[in-house]
Amino acid sequence: MSLVEQLRFLSLDTDLDRLPGCGRGARASDASPLARKVDVPKGSVDPRAALQGFLDRHIDKGNISDHVEMTQYVNLWRTRSLNAPSPIQQFGPCGRIMKNSAMVMTIQDPASQRLTWYKAPMAVLVIKKIRDASVLPPFIQLVSWLTNEKKMIVFVEHSTLEDRLLTGAPAWSGLETKVQTFTEGKDDLTDKIDFIVCLGGDGTLLYASSLFQQSVPPVMAFHLGSLGFLTPFKFDHFQDQVDAVLEGHAALTLRSRLRCIVLRSDSDSLEKESAQPINLLVLNEVVVDRGPSPYLSNIDLYLDGKKITSVQGDGLIVSTPTGSTAYAVAAGASMMHPSVPAIMVTPICPHSLSFRPIVVPAGVELKIAVSQDSRNTAWVSFDGRNRQELRHGDSLRVTTSIYPVPSICASDQIADWFESLDECLRWNDRKK
Repeated sequence: MSLVEQLRFLSLDTDLDRLPGCGRGARASDASPLARKVDVPKGSVDPRAALQGFLDRHIDKGNISDHVEMTQYVNLWRTRSLNAPSPIQQFGPCGRIMKNSAMVMTIQDPASQRLTWYKAPMAVLVIKKIRDASVLPPFIQLVSWLTNEKKMIVFVEHSTLEDRLLTGAPAWSGLETKVQTFTEGKDDLTDKIDFIVCLGGDGTLLYASSLFQQSVPPVMAFHLGSLGFLTPFKFDHFQDQVDAVLEGHAALTLRSRLRCIVLRSDSDSLEKESAQPINLLVLNEVVVDRGPSPYLSNIDLYLDGKKITSVQGDGLIVSTPTGSTAYAVAAGASMMHPSVPAIMVTPICPHSLSFRPIVVPAGVELKIAVSQDSRNTAWVSFDGRNRQELRHGDSLRVTTSIYPVPSICASDQIADWFESLDECLRWNDRKK
């Protein structure tokens, strides 16, 4: 994201109000160097319009050859930015970071991530919580509205149509012929779905993530389940809310996922003809535990090829920031905002009082293997599914995937998260 675009999402009024003519008792010396360059006409003026006019006249024409002033301005007024300020790359009179064009990255500010459609979405996947009769009326109401009013192609899981409570509902009569069906593990939904709506709890969002092992369509999750930490929308006024999203008026939280690959050893006794390679994306966490064994698990943990520790205990949780409020927080980890680029490593009941949960950069590769001197094997599960045994010589590789889950916000990235902390986990609630 360019600096010009970043400025459009900042609260600029405070700085510009310090200029003569824009604020009461303002002095030019109080404003930043960039704000003092803005030509403010006499009388009342919209500070944002004044600065935007300055940017349009000078930045795009290259009149400001060095972007240092702009960087200083962005770092001074970051009231709507979620990225950390760009660090100075010169240290003292002589030291500086070596330039390497291959390592240059552009990271968009999460606060500016908003949904847009380059063509009108037509195909919507509706996922509902299974075995819950209370979800059926909202499900029928939503499908009916999408097919009859919005003229959209609605996909539902084939097993949904086998629900006797649904097929016996009078309001569902006639709708079964208007929807498309799919079967998990059999039908490929890649490039078929434009938009996903989840009705239920957090499990529906995890299931939606598992259906798309590459690019994921935008997900709008309605809270109709038990906890609903990842489901910020209320169903009461779903028509207005869905309309706003279809028109592109929505903020996004890009929830990172983990790429998990299980590599089997050459001496693996499993039948290689029938064994499928494990290569999965998870939204919450991958868990390695001792399984049915009564003994402690003994697991070696490597970071970018270097062994950092051995884990003796019940197991290990490797989670995303989204998963930090799931199994990891129950095991003692901190809660992390989903926009933070990181991987969390949390032991499960470690046989050591000093083994604290750690956070590592999102770009590293973690390798987990059963120690050679371990008396038992280990078991691994991915978002609570696809449980597999890890034998001696096997390894699990975990990295951050390039395919996040674009979760649509009800308000914005910050307000939604803290509201979930308050409503779902009662964070810092105390008796008055």
